[in-house]
Amino acid sequence: MFQRFLPTHDSLKQSRLLSWLGPRIHDPSLWHINRRSVAKGAAIGAFFGLLVPVAQIPAAALMALFLRANLWVAAVCTLVSNPFTYGPIYYFAYRLGARVMGAPDGADGSAVAQAPDAALQWLAGMWNWVTGIGRPLALGMLLLAVTGAVFGYWGAQMFWRLRVLSKRRRLRHARTARSAA
Repeated sequence: MFQRFLPTHDSLKQSRLLSWLGPRIHDPSLWHINRRSVAKGAAIGAFFGLLVPVAQIPAAALMALFLRANLWVAAVCTLVSNPFTYGPIYYFAYRLGARVMGAPDGADGSAVAQAPDAALQWLAGMWNWVTGIGRPLALGMLLLAVTGAVFGYWGAQMFWRLRVLSKRRRLRHARTARSAA
C-alpha cells in the first residue's frame, strides 16, 4: 500500500544527501514495511512528536536509524503535534504534570496582571509565570511522550494484526465460495 511512496534501493545508493550516513542508511529494516519496523517507527515518531517541540523529524529519523525502525513512519508519526494541536497538547501536558507533581494549578497569569504599566515588571512577572509552569509542563510532556510511544507501538501492532486477520478471513471466504460453486 505504501510501497509506491518509498524510495528505491538504487535511488538511496545514488543520493549525495545521504552519503554521509554510510552503509547504515542501506539497512533494509529502515525502508521495508513490516510489522516490527513500522511499530518501532510509530513509537519513535509519537515519542518525539509529543516530547520535542522543535526538530522533531530529524530527531525521530536519527533515533529510527539507530534502532532500525521504519524511517518514513517515524518521520510521519511526529506530525501528531502540529500547529493545530500544539495548544491542546501543551495545555493537557501542563495539567497532567501539575497534577502528578501536586503543584497548584496556578497558570492564570495573575503575576502578569499585577503590574501592567511597567514593562520591566511585566517581563519579570512573565518570567516568573513561565518558570512556574516549566517543570509541570516538562513532566507532562515526558509522560505524554512515553504514553504516546506505548500506544503508537501497540496500536501499530494491533492494526497490523487486524489487517492480517481480515485478509485471511477474506481469502478463506473466497476459497469456500470457490469450492462450493
